Amino acid sequence: MVSQRCKMVVKAELAKLGLDFVVVDLGMVQIMEDISAEDRETLRVNLLNSGLELMEDKKSILIEQIKAVIIEMIHYSEDTLKINYSDYISEKLNYDYTYLSNVFSEVKGMTIQQFIILNKIERVKELLLYDELNLTEISYKLNYSSVAHLSNQFKKVTGLSPSFYKQLKQKRDNNLENF
Repeated sequence: MVSQRCKMVVKAELAKLGLDFVVVDLGMVQIMEDISAEDRETLRVNLLNSGLELMEDKKSILIEQIKAVIIEMIHYSEDTLKINYSDYISEKLNYDYTYLSNVFSEVKGMTIQQFIILNKIERVKELLLYDELNLTEISYKLNYSSVAHLSNQFKKVTGLSPSFYKQLKQKRDNNLENF
């Protein structure tokens, strides 16, 4: 649960059940009182109907928290990260990074680093489509060591160079304008 819309859905479902919450954030809800089995099941079903999942398994919850921190860091943070990702994630979740990395790899079948790269490339795609920043600015914003590094990683993941990807968008836009 990372988006504001997801948080709003969860808050609304909790309110329907008359449950007071302390926090709804980063894939986690902290409720002030004990929740009955019936209310828990109702909440689970209602969240599923909204495309969300109620998780109680500690590993699943930790994985969702890791993913949420990464998504927030890459997609929603305006600040350029000054510390490395492993330290940031470890600090945010108060766990040793090696432990987080092992659990994530075991459950997801990919490393945290691979998940970060996939999210960074998705963010690069968004920024290229917005056409507000050039590749150098995008490279700096997403903490790449160089434009070449960003370009190589982009091509490795998508099979396209960033400039070719941007040209495809412009061709689509031109085709739409001709209708």
